[in-house]
Amino acid sequence: MEKDKVSLKIPRPLYDKIKTVIEGSGFSSVNEFVVYVLRDLLSAKNLDKKELSAEEVEIIRQRLKNLGYF
Repeated sequence: MEKDKVSLKIPRPLYDKIKTVIEGSGFSSVNEFVVYVLRDLLSAKNLDKKELSAEEVEIIRQRLKNLGYF
């Protein structure tokens, strides 16, 4: 493994669910998807804190539902 990377352990059921969700999505691996999601979350944290619109909340709910959280 490269010096600038580390391993991160996640539960196997979550890994399997992500693997299923990303099929045909353009992500080449679970790792690529997880890195994308974490970068997206962190970049959102760096924005000025503001209230989410109803539309943004609905988009987030739909994304979580698609991942099996609802």
